[in-house]
Amino acid sequence: MKYVYILQSEKHPERFYTGSTTDLERRLNEHNSGKSIHTNKFMPWKIKIYIAFNDEHKADEFEAFLKTGNGRAFAKKHF
Repeated sequence: MKYVYILQSEKHPERFYTGSTTDLERRLNEHNSGKSIHTNKFMPWKIKIYIAFNDEHKADEFEAFLKTGNGRAFAKKHF
């Protein structure tokens, strides 16, 4: 199972981060402990939404889509 997730900064709620992982709890802990250079400035993070995929390729495609302009607009409207 692979998860695509969107995090929201608790201190800066206008900041979001999109990623994917096979271990959601571990990955959130990594983001909140400063191990990711992409998210350490805006800690702590909370999970806004996550979606579980049985097909890793589809998860990777959906993550890539969410990181596009259209994907960010989709996420803002629906999540």
